[in-house]
Amino acid sequence: MAVIDHLVITVPDLAMGLDWFESAVGVRPTIGGSHPGMGTHNALASMGNSYIELIAPDPDQPDHDGPRPFGVSPDCEPGLVTFAVRPDQGETIESIAAAMRSAGHDPGEVIAMSRTTTDGVTLQWRLTLPAMSADGFIPFLIDWGDTAHPSTSAPGDIQLVEFGGSTAENTAANRVLTAIGLGDLAVHGTGGLGALLTGPGQRTWSL
Repeated sequence: MAVIDHLVITVPDLAMGLDWFESAVGVRPTIGGSHPGMGTHNALASMGNSYIELIAPDPDQPDHDGPRPFGVSPDCEPGLVTFAVRPDQGETIESIAAAMRSAGHDPGEVIAMSRTTTDGVTLQWRLTLPAMSADGFIPFLIDWGDTAHPSTSAPGDIQLVEFGGSTAENTAANRVLTAIGLGDLAVHGTGGLGALLTGPGQRTWSL
């Protein structure tokens, strides 16, 4: 029903995050753009039909009032915090949201967003932005519609080898994940999300 769209990594500063990511996996993400009204901006690296998003406070939005999504702040620790899923063929973001609700989780309202890339192209998508739950194991939803998927233009040659981890809320998390066709990713514990990536030259990175 759903497929992984992207992994979300928060960093306190995007320039620092680019260097940190490149030193770990051997690929330098490309700058994505600013999220107006959200207080954040991002950079992306492709994993084929999915991607990694580095997201950080946007210095060009100094007057942003209120918390930024995903716990992004100038003091946040770099790390994998959650992920997004998108509808697979024949599904819609609404049908995935309904499946989540039937499993006891409200993914929130579907809202429209956009950002302008550094070369002036405007990307548009729809997504949900619920409060993170189950240590990030319950994903948010995204639908790119007619916009080209970001993985097609971001630098890549990265593969997601393993993805999962542990949360004290593993029963609830796996109930929702199973409802949207992703099976069991979480086991009982407190370690949070984890991923194993390989980059160019079979360089590996565990985060």
